Amino acid sequence: MSKLLQILLPQEKKFFPLFEKASGNLYEIACLLHNMVKEDDVTKREKMILEIENLEHVGDNITHEIFNELKMTFITPFDREDIHELASALDDVVDFINGSAKRILLYKVDKMYISFIKLAELIENSAFELNKAISELRNLKNINKLREACIHVNSNENLADEIFENSIANLFNEEQNAIEIIKIKDILTLLETATDRCEDVANVIGTIIVKNS
Repeated sequence: MSKLLQILLPQEKKFFPLFEKASGNLYEIACLLHNMVKEDDVTKREKMILEIENLEHVGDNITHEIFNELKMTFITPFDREDIHELASALDDVVDFINGSAKRILLYKVDKMYISFIKLAELIENSAFELNKAISELRNLKNINKLREACIHVNSNENLADEIFENSIANLFNEEQNAIEIIKIKDILTLLETATDRCEDVANVIGTIIVKNS
Protein backbone atom coordinates (compact mmCIF):
# COMPACT_ATOMS: atom_id res chain seq x y z
CA MET A 1 0.00 0.00 0.00
CA SER A 2 2.79 2.46 0.88
CA LYS A 3 4.48 1.78 -2.49
CA LEU A 4 1.17 2.42 -4.27
CA LEU A 5 0.69 5.68 -2.37
CA GLN A 6 4.18 6.81 -3.36
CA ILE A 7 3.28 6.28 -7.00
CA LEU A 8 -0.13 7.96 -6.84
CA LEU A 9 0.61 10.88 -4.51
CA PRO A 10 3.27 13.57 -4.94
CA GLN A 11 6.27 13.22 -2.64
CA GLU A 12 7.50 16.11 -0.55
CA LYS A 13 10.78 17.31 -2.07
CA LYS A 14 11.75 19.78 0.66
CA PHE A 15 13.95 17.18 2.34
CA PHE A 16 16.58 17.10 -0.40
CA PRO A 17 17.59 20.80 -0.14
CA LEU A 18 17.64 20.47 3.66
CA PHE A 19 19.90 17.42 3.56
CA GLU A 20 22.15 19.18 1.07
CA LYS A 21 22.34 22.17 3.44
CA ALA A 22 23.18 19.82 6.32
CA SER A 23 25.91 17.96 4.42
CA GLY A 24 27.30 21.24 3.03
CA ASN A 25 27.47 22.61 6.56
CA LEU A 26 29.20 19.43 7.70
CA TYR A 27 31.80 19.77 4.96
CA GLU A 28 32.40 23.41 5.85
CA ILE A 29 32.88 22.63 9.53
CA ALA A 30 35.17 19.69 8.69
CA CYS A 31 37.35 21.94 6.50
CA LEU A 32 37.54 24.46 9.33
CA LEU A 33 38.62 21.75 11.77
CA HIS A 34 41.36 20.56 9.43
CA ASN A 35 42.63 24.11 8.87
CA MET A 36 42.41 24.85 12.59
CA VAL A 37 44.62 21.95 13.69
CA LYS A 38 47.20 22.97 11.06
CA GLU A 39 47.24 26.58 12.29
CA ASP A 40 50.21 27.58 14.46
CA ASP A 41 48.84 30.99 15.43
CA VAL A 42 46.82 30.46 18.63
CA THR A 43 44.69 33.58 18.07
CA LYS A 44 43.70 32.48 14.58
CA ARG A 45 43.05 29.00 15.88
CA GLU A 46 40.68 30.30 18.56
CA LYS A 47 38.79 32.31 15.95
CA MET A 48 38.33 29.16 13.85
CA ILE A 49 37.07 27.25 16.89
CA LEU A 50 34.40 29.93 17.43
CA GLU A 51 33.43 29.63 13.76
CA ILE A 52 33.10 25.86 14.22
CA GLU A 53 30.81 26.43 17.20
CA ASN A 54 28.64 28.81 15.15
CA LEU A 55 28.35 26.24 12.35
CA GLU A 56 27.35 23.62 14.91
CA HIS A 57 24.38 25.86 15.81
CA VAL A 58 23.57 26.17 12.09
CA GLY A 59 23.58 22.38 11.86
CA ASP A 60 21.24 22.09 14.84
CA ASN A 61 18.77 24.46 13.17
CA ILE A 62 18.83 22.46 9.93
CA THR A 63 18.25 19.22 11.85
CA HIS A 64 15.27 20.72 13.69
CA GLU A 65 13.89 21.93 10.36
CA ILE A 66 14.12 18.42 8.92
CA PHE A 67 12.36 16.95 11.97
CA ASN A 68 9.61 19.58 11.74
CA GLU A 69 9.07 18.83 8.04
CA LEU A 70 8.92 15.12 8.88
CA LYS A 71 6.10 15.75 11.37
CA MET A 72 4.08 17.68 8.80
CA THR A 73 4.69 15.52 5.72
CA PHE A 74 2.48 12.59 4.73
CA ILE A 75 4.39 11.21 1.74
CA THR A 76 8.18 11.29 2.01
CA PRO A 77 10.77 10.58 -0.73
CA PHE A 78 12.12 7.63 1.25
CA ASP A 79 11.26 5.90 4.54
CA ARG A 80 10.53 8.21 7.44
CA GLU A 81 12.87 6.36 9.80
CA ASP A 82 15.70 6.71 7.27
CA ILE A 83 15.10 10.46 7.02
CA HIS A 84 15.26 10.69 10.81
CA GLU A 85 18.37 8.50 11.00
CA LEU A 86 20.17 10.43 8.26
CA ALA A 87 19.46 13.82 9.87
CA SER A 88 20.53 12.55 13.30
CA ALA A 89 23.70 10.93 11.97
CA LEU A 90 24.78 14.10 10.14
CA ASP A 91 24.12 16.13 13.29
CA ASP A 92 26.21 13.69 15.36
CA VAL A 93 29.27 14.18 13.14
CA VAL A 94 29.01 17.96 13.53
CA ASP A 95 28.63 17.59 17.30
CA PHE A 96 31.81 15.53 17.63
CA ILE A 97 33.78 17.91 15.42
CA ASN A 98 32.62 20.80 17.59
CA GLY A 99 33.37 18.82 20.75
CA SER A 100 36.95 18.09 19.70
CA ALA A 101 37.55 21.73 18.74
CA LYS A 102 36.12 22.99 22.04
CA ARG A 103 38.35 20.61 24.01
CA ILE A 104 41.42 22.07 22.27
CA LEU A 105 40.28 25.51 23.39
CA LEU A 106 39.19 24.57 26.93
CA TYR A 107 42.26 22.43 27.63
CA LYS A 108 44.51 25.23 26.30
CA VAL A 109 46.33 22.77 24.04
CA ASP A 110 49.05 24.69 22.20
CA LYS A 111 50.82 21.83 20.44
CA MET A 112 48.89 20.40 17.50
CA TYR A 113 49.89 16.74 17.30
CA ILE A 114 50.36 15.14 13.88
CA SER A 115 47.64 12.66 14.83
CA PHE A 116 45.17 15.56 15.19
CA ILE A 117 46.00 16.66 11.66
CA LYS A 118 45.75 13.15 10.20
CA LEU A 119 42.38 12.47 11.83
CA ALA A 120 41.03 15.90 10.87
CA GLU A 121 42.09 15.25 7.28
CA LEU A 122 40.17 11.97 7.25
CA ILE A 123 37.10 13.72 8.70
CA GLU A 124 37.30 16.38 5.99
CA ASN A 125 37.66 13.75 3.28
CA SER A 126 34.70 11.76 4.63
CA ALA A 127 32.59 14.93 4.85
CA PHE A 128 33.44 15.66 1.20
CA GLU A 129 32.35 12.16 0.17
CA LEU A 130 29.13 12.39 2.19
CA ASN A 131 28.29 15.80 0.74
CA LYS A 132 28.82 14.38 -2.75
CA ALA A 133 26.68 11.33 -2.00
CA ILE A 134 23.80 13.27 -0.49
CA SER A 135 23.60 15.47 -3.58
CA GLU A 136 22.89 12.25 -5.52
CA LEU A 137 19.93 11.22 -3.34
CA ARG A 138 17.49 13.38 -5.34
CA ASN A 139 17.14 10.87 -8.15
CA LEU A 140 19.11 7.79 -7.04
CA LYS A 141 20.26 7.27 -10.62
CA ASN A 142 23.98 7.24 -9.87
CA ILE A 143 23.97 4.30 -7.49
CA ASN A 144 27.62 3.51 -8.21
CA LYS A 145 28.68 7.03 -7.16
CA LEU A 146 26.74 6.66 -3.93
CA ARG A 147 28.32 3.30 -3.20
CA GLU A 148 31.81 4.53 -4.02
CA ALA A 149 31.38 7.47 -1.64
CA CYS A 150 30.25 5.14 1.14
CA ILE A 151 33.22 2.83 0.52
CA HIS A 152 35.62 5.78 0.81
CA VAL A 153 34.04 6.79 4.11
CA ASN A 154 34.31 3.24 5.45
CA SER A 155 37.98 3.10 4.41
CA ASN A 156 38.63 6.41 6.17
CA GLU A 157 37.11 5.04 9.36
CA ASN A 158 39.43 2.02 9.23
CA LEU A 159 42.44 4.31 8.74
CA ALA A 160 41.27 6.48 11.64
CA ASP A 161 41.12 3.42 13.91
CA GLU A 162 44.72 2.60 13.07
CA ILE A 163 45.91 6.19 13.60
CA PHE A 164 44.05 6.39 16.90
CA GLU A 165 45.47 3.14 18.26
CA ASN A 166 49.06 4.03 17.28
CA SER A 167 48.68 7.56 18.65
CA ILE A 168 47.42 6.34 22.01
CA ALA A 169 50.28 3.83 22.24
CA ASN A 170 52.83 6.56 21.42
CA LEU A 171 51.19 8.96 23.87
CA PHE A 172 51.56 6.55 26.80
CA ASN A 173 55.11 5.66 25.78
CA GLU A 174 56.37 9.20 25.25
CA GLU A 175 54.36 11.56 27.48
CA GLN A 176 55.25 11.71 31.18
CA ASN A 177 52.62 14.26 32.26
CA ALA A 178 49.46 12.39 33.31
CA ILE A 179 47.22 15.45 32.87
CA GLU A 180 48.54 15.98 29.34
CA ILE A 181 47.84 12.32 28.55
CA ILE A 182 44.23 12.68 29.69
CA LYS A 183 43.69 15.84 27.63
CA ILE A 184 45.24 14.52 24.41
CA LYS A 185 43.55 11.12 24.71
CA ASP A 186 40.17 12.84 25.11
CA ILE A 187 40.70 14.95 21.97
CA LEU A 188 41.92 11.95 19.98
CA THR A 189 38.87 9.96 21.07
CA LEU A 190 36.48 12.69 19.93
CA LEU A 191 38.22 13.01 16.57
CA GLU A 192 38.18 9.26 16.01
CA THR A 193 34.53 9.08 17.04
CA ALA A 194 33.72 11.73 14.42
CA THR A 195 34.99 9.29 11.77
CA ASP A 196 32.75 6.59 13.28
CA ARG A 197 29.76 8.91 12.99
CA CYS A 198 30.69 9.62 9.35
CA GLU A 199 30.51 5.88 8.78
CA ASP A 200 27.06 5.88 10.42
CA VAL A 201 25.91 8.42 7.81
CA ALA A 202 27.35 6.24 5.04
CA ASN A 203 25.51 3.21 6.47
CA VAL A 204 22.19 5.07 6.44
CA ILE A 205 22.81 6.08 2.82
CA GLY A 206 23.56 2.42 2.07
CA THR A 207 20.23 1.42 3.62
CA ILE A 208 18.40 4.00 1.48
CA ILE A 209 20.12 2.64 -1.64
CA VAL A 210 19.04 -0.93 -0.86
CA LYS A 211 15.44 0.07 -0.16
CA ASN A 212 15.02 2.27 -3.21
CA SER A 213 17.14 0.69 -5.95
